[in-house]
Amino acid sequence: MAENIVKKEKVARQPMPEQEAAVRRRNFEEVPLGYSKETAMLEAGRCLQCKNPACVTGCPVGVNIPGFIKEVSAGNFNEAIKVIWGKNSLPAVCGRVCPQEIQCEGNCVVGKKDKPVAIGNLERFVADTARTSSGVELPAKAAPTGKKVAVVGSGPSGLTVAGDLLLKGHDVTLFEAFHKTGGVLVYGIPEFRLPKSIVASEVAMLENMGLKIECNMVIGAIVSVDELFAEGYDAVYIGVGAGLPKFLNVPGEDLIGIYSANEYLTRANLMKGYLFPKYDTPIIKGKNVVVFGAGNVAMDSARTAMRLGADKVRIVYRRSREEMPARAAEIHHAEEEGIEFYLLTAPVRFIGDENGRLVQLEGLKMDLGEPDASGRRRPVPIKGSEFIMDCDLAVVSVGAGPNPLLTQSDKQIALNKWGYISADPETGKTTKKGVWAGGDIVTGSATVILAMGAGRKAADSIHNYLTWGW
Repeated sequence: MAENIVKKEKVARQPMPEQEAAVRRRNFEEVPLGYSKETAMLEAGRCLQCKNPACVTGCPVGVNIPGFIKEVSAGNFNEAIKVIWGKNSLPAVCGRVCPQEIQCEGNCVVGKKDKPVAIGNLERFVADTARTSSGVELPAKAAPTGKKVAVVGSGPSGLTVAGDLLLKGHDVTLFEAFHKTGGVLVYGIPEFRLPKSIVASEVAMLENMGLKIECNMVIGAIVSVDELFAEGYDAVYIGVGAGLPKFLNVPGEDLIGIYSANEYLTRANLMKGYLFPKYDTPIIKGKNVVVFGAGNVAMDSARTAMRLGADKVRIVYRRSREEMPARAAEIHHAEEEGIEFYLLTAPVRFIGDENGRLVQLEGLKMDLGEPDASGRRRPVPIKGSEFIMDCDLAVVSVGAGPNPLLTQSDKQIALNKWGYISADPETGKTTKKGVWAGGDIVTGSATVILAMGAGRKAADSIHNYLTWGW
């Protein structure tokens, strides 16, 4: 008699539960609600446990993805976080803001014929579970080396360097210019995407491992890099990001009611604008808002404006939808929340009233020509297509450059033609002995996980230097 064969039922990718769009567009609570234990284990069971996992290749910090997912599928959540911590000290952050669709999940073998394993959702679940569990031990540290390292900037790059060097036994002090740690994670990413408490808990774990933190310290102004060496630091890592905003350079850009995205999000995030009316932060709350740009920062700005009470929020972008650099999930969430998209549109000038306040925008329709240096088709103005749009608040989100405060204070640290620090891409070494750099101050504005990847390489290089010399 033929043997009975039971075919394993195919499991679909488990969706992440979310707040309803009509509700969340008026609050700053986190949009995704997280997996339950049962859902996480079910999703983890979709992993094929590949012998040569392409997902790990796609991860800039090289997390053992099949390893932690195997632990999740077995219900061993405390073991799963230990696997992640072996490569990533910020898993709750990465699970929320990394572009998994083009990195780990983009390389997932399951995704070739089906939807990829929800690696990011699982990483978030494991990190969140660990945060509320009392049975998780901190990663083991190597014996103290007696070496001191100064890390300048507490964004994802700096936090990664700090975490890695602490594990290697070094004494690490983190210097932050603002009054709170986290860098772009706290001043640039809104509460509904990355709660401040999540960042604080990740930083607190590093403090429990021995990290020292000095806030309100502007290195390059209050203290120079050479003075850090004079104070006894053996190595310095620079991870100050790219926080100098770029503007449109069109007439009327100095009118009241026009912000850079950097200032707008900092006022909303770090100055607690999102907690209005409990905190009445000095930020213009427009009713008719226009945001220029189509990256993640533009989506964050538009969705923030909606939550601050705007009646109408529009994204104005000079290229088409195909060229929009924002994550697909962020674009989707923005559309669900009622954000309107004016594509193939460019600003010509801002128009103000007799009090110098923004009241209108003159725009121009565009067409796409041949590709430019970025590989995207170049926008070409359509003659005679000018139009007027009412608006009382504009947010410019067209990129950022390197803040020159630190970089121009030390002439031994070479810069490239754009003003970013020149550093070896494999080690982070700069042209000044004992100084490394990584993240956006080297690459220009990029993703959290790429900054973390640079931090990991630099930490290894710094450890080698402290052990064997330059």
